[in-house]
Amino acid sequence: MADLNVTLCGKELKNPVIPASGTFGFGREFNEIYDISILGGVCTKGLTLEPRIGNPVPRIAESRGVILNAVGLQNPGVEKFIAEDLEWLKSKTRVIANVAGSTLEDYAKICARLDGKVDFIELNISCPNVKCGGMAFGIRPESIKEVTAAAKKNLKQTPLIVKLSPNVESISANARAAEEGGADCISLVNTFTGMAIDIERRKPVIANNTGGVSGAGIKPIAVRMVYEAAQAVSIPVIGMGGITCAEDAIEFLMAGAVAVQVGTQNFTDTLACPKIIGGLKAWCEKHGVKKVSELTGALKLN
Repeated sequence: MADLNVTLCGKELKNPVIPASGTFGFGREFNEIYDISILGGVCTKGLTLEPRIGNPVPRIAESRGVILNAVGLQNPGVEKFIAEDLEWLKSKTRVIANVAGSTLEDYAKICARLDGKVDFIELNISCPNVKCGGMAFGIRPESIKEVTAAAKKNLKQTPLIVKLSPNVESISANARAAEEGGADCISLVNTFTGMAIDIERRKPVIANNTGGVSGAGIKPIAVRMVYEAAQAVSIPVIGMGGITCAEDAIEFLMAGAVAVQVGTQNFTDTLACPKIIGGLKAWCEKHGVKKVSELTGALKLN
């Protein structure tokens, strides 16, 4: 029997499959379909200090091989999450709290509030930085290092994962900046910026005009960026972007990821994660791989 256990920042996960932020809520609805305790962990929807109602609708649209979303971090706020969802989720699996903010102070405060309460914190740095004219924290290496350091300063117990944007000049430089800022792990890729147009109305399909592109169509680009980031840092990497099956997940592991996050496929198939876990075990057993962790960085270049 293949061993699917992996270790991330010193903590054991029963397998490397984690639903991605924004695609799984806080797990309750999916738990009505299957027992989410089979998962390696759950990455929560993005949390902010105060509740957010999100962007105007329509804010999700399908395109060929991808979806476009501009939900706008709709969430109940960190206090309600702690009060109503955290203990239940912790009873099921590892908890990765995805957190966001508009200022360095926002990130520092929410990290301090969650320190020691969750297994990991994932920093969403694709949010607008109000001090930089709306530019996201995750664009420039300098701002990545700065926001990572601000968050890390307020974490005494919980490992910090920094989620990198792909909309950048150099993913390697940004990965190194996160590591230099004190990140214990990086995750990538977040969504690409895109647009879809309703040609009959001659208007953008979603109310926000542009949004984040995710889904199967981005996978080859995401795999390449995960490989480049993994080569640039010595900390663990979580890979994501277009994973639909076990074979996709294995590509990310071979590119250098320790674990993977599954996002858009949860909308297409609510049983996506259990199927990927089962597929990983079957593939490893068929290929004589005793531990799935052996696949991390196993890529052989031509």
